[in-house]
Amino acid sequence: MRIESIESIFIDKYFFVEIRTDNGLVGLGEGGAWGFHEATAGAVTRFKDYLLGEDPLRIEHHWQYMYRWAHFRGSAIMAAISAIDIALWDIAGKHYEAPVHALLGGKVRDKARAYYHVFGETKEELFTGIENAKKMGFTAVGHLTPFLDSRREVPFFQTHAQKIGDAIDTVREYRKIAGRDMDLCIEIHRRMAPFEAVQLGRGIEEFLPLFMEDPVTPDNLDEMAYVADKIGIPIATGERMTSLWEFQMLLARNAVQMVRPDICIVGGISGARKIAALAEASHVGVVPHNPLSAVSTAACLQIAATAPNFVLQEFPNDTWDVTDKRPDTDSFLAGASQHDGEGFLTISDEPGIGITLRPDAATKYPYRPRKMHTRLHVDGSVVDQ
Repeated sequence: MRIESIESIFIDKYFFVEIRTDNGLVGLGEGGAWGFHEATAGAVTRFKDYLLGEDPLRIEHHWQYMYRWAHFRGSAIMAAISAIDIALWDIAGKHYEAPVHALLGGKVRDKARAYYHVFGETKEELFTGIENAKKMGFTAVGHLTPFLDSRREVPFFQTHAQKIGDAIDTVREYRKIAGRDMDLCIEIHRRMAPFEAVQLGRGIEEFLPLFMEDPVTPDNLDEMAYVADKIGIPIATGERMTSLWEFQMLLARNAVQMVRPDICIVGGISGARKIAALAEASHVGVVPHNPLSAVSTAACLQIAATAPNFVLQEFPNDTWDVTDKRPDTDSFLAGASQHDGEGFLTISDEPGIGITLRPDAATKYPYRPRKMHTRLHVDGSVVDQ
């Protein structure tokens, strides 16, 4: 069996790779370099020069070959490696007529607990999102920012007292609406300086968040460790990291209690399973980052099925952001994992990752590149959101 073709596919705001073999097997993967899919496609084309004609089952060898050849990596290159890796695992499962999780050692759980995305420009919209998640049976809710999902064209200004005080009050309301038993995954989205993150963290500890996600930018791991050391809320981070070695440095500093590898930029299933094992050695949980399509979800669930330290799976809803809707999953993908109505996602036992593209998907949903647009302060400077 040999690799016969590799195709990059753009659908709506998603990027996929399909790999076909000379005996008719098709593998599907997804890349997650958000905003840079064109660059990822260029990397896939370059890797194609090596991969065509190769044995698709030599997954680790191909991963090492691509990774080590690409001296200057980053998210676009790693997204290409990730999409290819996921597609190769999909082919391997179909070749052996087994789900990928069986090839990784077998399931340690039969379903994966998930948290539901909540978006809102107003507190009322966020409160309604929590109520809707409860009605649907979810036991955890995330992407839950205390700062609102304001439109980027609206200039930002708050005093320090307003920023911290309003955020604490908002989380207090979240807990009141969610009740005492639902888990809150508080999303800071790198909006805070370390001293602000510590002050906010201490202010919301009493509301028992499951974790505080990305309180500061991931560029300085020592500052993340500083925040983790000063508050009593677990830190979840890692979605912008692209390698096993970045996670090792994060873990070595005790800067994280729940790692958040994005399977579509950390090297696919091969990369994510190593990160999960590395975290397990530190008794750190795994909460896979997943803002993408059901292909990403299907790949993530192979890790959820096999990693003993898996905690929770991010499960996006039908919204890209407060101004933009996603296409209906079932209209362009077949075999997507379903929510069971009790807060868990089904884990497919179909060969491979268990999901396929519908033939007319790219025609039905033409590519929509992400526009370059970020929020400014009232003084004209750039702010994080």
